[in-house]
Amino acid sequence: MRYRRPAALLTVALAGALTLAGCGDGDSGGKDGADGTAGGTRTVTDANGKKVEVPATPKKVVTLSEPTLDAALALGAHPIGATSGRGQSGVAGYLAPEAGSAQIVANVAEPDLDKLAAMRPDLILLDETVGAKRVQDKLSRIAPTVLTAKLNAPWRDAFTATADALGKKADGQKWLTSFDARLKTVKSELGPNAEAVTSVIRWQNGAPSVVGKGKGHVGDTLAALGLKRPQGQQGESVGHSEPVSLERLDTIDGDWLFLGALGDRAAGEKALKEAAAVPNFGKLKAVEKHHVVAIDGSAWNSSGGPLAAQAVLTDVEKALAKKS
Repeated sequence: MRYRRPAALLTVALAGALTLAGCGDGDSGGKDGADGTAGGTRTVTDANGKKVEVPATPKKVVTLSEPTLDAALALGAHPIGATSGRGQSGVAGYLAPEAGSAQIVANVAEPDLDKLAAMRPDLILLDETVGAKRVQDKLSRIAPTVLTAKLNAPWRDAFTATADALGKKADGQKWLTSFDARLKTVKSELGPNAEAVTSVIRWQNGAPSVVGKGKGHVGDTLAALGLKRPQGQQGESVGHSEPVSLERLDTIDGDWLFLGALGDRAAGEKALKEAAAVPNFGKLKAVEKHHVVAIDGSAWNSSGGPLAAQAVLTDVEKALAKKS
């Protein structure tokens, strides 16, 4: 689905947003905002090195990517607008319980500028995982807009940048410290699965694709646990996913196989049944050992963030850690 709006309507919406923005201008001295609360601004540097003046305590935040929504929710913020998850009509499934009533104002291809302007946000967050990056100049006419991360940036850096834009940098560091402590605990409990070769696959259109390479939330979490990857899943990814021929199924094998689809865990379970019907899939070492785990693809196959990394860690812990 692609959003389209007549040019005249967009002009009216942007004009209204600019008028509202002009009425709320203030310096770091703390002018009152439109909602009557103490205002004030601070300056952050975005991923392009641009200085952006943002509200000291933003109240109406719009997140235009999965990572920025994920990060905001992890920090206790509740965006009023968000992007739909990949292959989903609403926000990414794993974020839905926390996202609440956030309105969908974009998909991964582009934002609906008119709808977004009508919401009168005081801060817009995005990164290079979405098409909204191409209209950043138009977004900045609606509200202060921060590009939090470049494409393929480490998820931790993207999270920290989002926390900074929200005025919650200390909270972000506290979250990471707690997560790293849990990583150490789970790693110590892997027992015979320590350093296991772990494959991560998205099954789509009758064939597998490699996901979770590099420094994203999947690759980083597995590496932190000391788990290894099949040879074809090492290094940086050339895209969000890398298709694998059915003639090369052996390249996705490992001690453990985590398999998902575009969608929730139920979609992953359905995909696993489809994969089981494919010749030679049953001959994989992971399958023979019953070491295949159907995963929530909305978390594992997302662009990533702290809550997605947390979901990955939880699934790995349940499957590989020693049971007390």
